[in-house]
Amino acid sequence: MTLGKVVGNVVSTMKFPDYNAYKILVIQPVDAFGQASGKSFLAVDAVQAGMGDTVIVIDEGGSGRAILGAPEDRTVRAVACGIVDAVTTT
Repeated sequence: MTLGKVVGNVVSTMKFPDYNAYKILVIQPVDAFGQASGKSFLAVDAVQAGMGDTVIVIDEGGSGRAILGAPEDRTVRAVACGIVDAVTTT
C-alpha cells in the first residue's frame, strides 16, 4: 500500500473500455508527514476521493481488481481504496 495525495484528475474523451466506469486520479506519493516522496502516478478511484485528499492506494493488480469487484481479465493496477482521516507516528 502507498500513502498519497490526490493532485489531479484525468479527463479524456476516449479511454480504454476497462476504465469507462471509473474516475482516474493523479496521485503524488507522500510520507507519514505529508511530504512528497516519489513520482506521481495514476490510480482508479474506488472511494470518491477529491483534490487534496490523502488516500491509501493499492498498487497491485489482483488486489485492485478485488476492491473494484472487477473480473480477472480487467487491466487495473493502482486503486485508491481509502481516504485517510489522520496519520499518527510514534
